[in-house]
Amino acid sequence: MEKTKNNYGKFLLLWAGELISSIGGGLTSFGLGLYIFQKTGSAADMAMLTLLGFLPALVLRIPAGVLADRYDRRLLMMIGDGLSGLGVLFILICMLTGEAALWQIYLGTTISSVFSALLEPSYTATITDLLTKDQYSKANGLVSMAGSARYLFSPVIAGFLLAVSDIKLILIIDICTFFLTVIAAAVVRSSIKTSTPSNPEPFFKSMKEGWKAVSGNKGLLVLVVVSSLICLFMGVFQVLGEPFVLSFADSKTLGIVETAAASGMLVTSILLGIKGIKKNFARVLSIGLAVSGVGMAMFAVTRNVYIICAFGFVFFAALPFANNCLDYLVRINIAPELQGRAWAFLGFISQLGYVVAYGLSGVTADAVGKLTGEGVGTGSSITIIGSGICLVIVALIMLGIKKIRELEKEVPAEEPAKMSAEEPALS
Repeated sequence: MEKTKNNYGKFLLLWAGELISSIGGGLTSFGLGLYIFQKTGSAADMAMLTLLGFLPALVLRIPAGVLADRYDRRLLMMIGDGLSGLGVLFILICMLTGEAALWQIYLGTTISSVFSALLEPSYTATITDLLTKDQYSKANGLVSMAGSARYLFSPVIAGFLLAVSDIKLILIIDICTFFLTVIAAAVVRSSIKTSTPSNPEPFFKSMKEGWKAVSGNKGLLVLVVVSSLICLFMGVFQVLGEPFVLSFADSKTLGIVETAAASGMLVTSILLGIKGIKKNFARVLSIGLAVSGVGMAMFAVTRNVYIICAFGFVFFAALPFANNCLDYLVRINIAPELQGRAWAFLGFISQLGYVVAYGLSGVTADAVGKLTGEGVGTGSSITIIGSGICLVIVALIMLGIKKIRELEKEVPAEEPAKMSAEEPALS
């Protein structure tokens, strides 16, 4: 596909669809998490919901990445987005026929996660298909903003909807968003020429080439392993932030806190969408992560809502800088024809940290709460603070890793296109 600046408009349409999808998914995540916590009062039960919404997509990410390099990426996005709505529909039907049991909510969440596995590798690789190298940083800022929408807009919207109705309305709205995102992908697909291999190599050989693209670059491999640790600490915050606030406040306050905090990501995502980052990507990555760690730790040291919102803002404001730099360092070191497979491996390895966090953080918070006799709120607070401190330490260590800094070396724009799948363009 020929890359032109005109493709940026097509990217914006695709991005708008994913923005809507993110808001809809955030509504359901917020509503179901609150529903479970009100029923059980357990951080572990909330963590299980998060884990089941994440793990199937992670496990299936690598084969989904191979498919993204073999078949029409926009079509795969449509299939993944459309069919992931089946899980939400299942939960809605269970609630319409009576009160949904935990296992039914978990099953529906798992179904949705399985089909959504098709989406991310195809979406990420499509951005590379559409845009020129100079547009990557600006686009990454907007992608970060779309990701923040589930924290920025969804909590307030969900809090309002739950005040006038119940969770069934939230699920209905989420189901409707799937149609809009599928339409956006279909419009983009119809307006660009799709290039797929005429004689695709065997599936497992193709998967092996994706792994070679990652493992063949030592700096890239070091970066993704470190990213797994980062995801571990951030995953703790994702899981325990809500039960921490709910231990002393109501759902309306929780929605306000999440929105106020996530507005930090909105501000910096807009800034990056306009200006982008021009240099020192490795250094900005480390500094951004360190600042996020400080915000995370300070978020949980008090029950003053204003202070919590302020440090939550700091945490989220630093994330787009880190995400932008991480994305750029990976994208310029992977050949375009290997993007789907490579991103799948990169995502799988780095996000294993989330699996550990989702599996253990809730149990840890409950255990610490019982040990101290102060309940799940204190247990969540202590666990979050410890994770924030660890994130700062890892971020500072990254500053001294030469292999990561070397990823920033300029890669000739035309070089990746000349490389075959057997000789990936890696520096």
